Amino acid sequence: MTTYLEFEKPIAELESKISELRHLPNSGDVDIAEEVMRLQAKVDKQIRATYAKLTPWQRVQVARHGERPHAQRYIDRLITDYTPLAGDRVFGEDAAVLGGLGRLGGRSVVVIGQEKGDDTESRLKHNFGMARPEGYRKAQRLMGLADRFRLPVLTLVDTPGAYPGLDAEARGQAEAVARSIDTCLAIGVPLVSVVIGEGGSGGALAIASADRVYMLENSVYSVITPEGCASILWRNNANAEDAAEAMKVTAADLKKLEVIDEVIPEPVGGAHRAPDEAIDAVGKVVRAAFDELAQLEPDQLRRRRQDKFLAMGKKGL
Repeated sequence: MTTYLEFEKPIAELESKISELRHLPNSGDVDIAEEVMRLQAKVDKQIRATYAKLTPWQRVQVARHGERPHAQRYIDRLITDYTPLAGDRVFGEDAAVLGGLGRLGGRSVVVIGQEKGDDTESRLKHNFGMARPEGYRKAQRLMGLADRFRLPVLTLVDTPGAYPGLDAEARGQAEAVARSIDTCLAIGVPLVSVVIGEGGSGGALAIASADRVYMLENSVYSVITPEGCASILWRNNANAEDAAEAMKVTAADLKKLEVIDEVIPEPVGGAHRAPDEAIDAVGKVVRAAFDELAQLEPDQLRRRRQDKFLAMGKKGL
């Protein structure tokens, strides 16, 4: 059953009518099939109109949609011969970060993804995609493995941010995030990152300091959540909508600011309406990026990657 967002109420009402019609017995008075087709055309038109003019806050809501495909679904569809790898070899396993070896379009790769979970049980298991230090140290370990065996790395970003709990801080959360960023910049193999939902603060940047950074059309990427920003600036997170507008969190804004390399279009109505289509679009872009980056030597990759992020700093971003 589809979950509708607040701004999708007109769509929900039309689709509810379609559902009711489909359960009506056929009568000679009304051609139910024809009426369903007419309403479906209205739904399609309404979806296109609604998603053509989303506000930044509405895109935040779409990026967080519970039915939006998460990292595991991308891995299942795009990566063949996948072998998951666990643990950071220091403390333990962190289910918020998935990772392993596999093949993308016939090319051996290392894939790392932040997993939010799809229901209450899995969300608790994966801590809503918020990694502890061991998650980032696992990411470092896998990137080091990729560097050693000359394998390109794909990272799938989807997190509100690094976990801020006392246990995480006690185990060195800030150091783990910083070292993960450093590892991204130091490896001599192609590194491609895709923001598939939320890209939150250092928790996202820790695995997204990449040669190519892509965002799905309705994903968001920011230094803090709009609610967190609103609570600081207005002392009231009810101003989250204003914060989202001011922070330039959308893919289109970040492309203009040259923070990301490309926006990947989503199916009409968002990735949650046609997940396989959205995932396939990501796969196509990532494969093309790996084909281009494979032509570069390790020192070239490191230098270009580091220069890319230093240039952002010089612009004051």
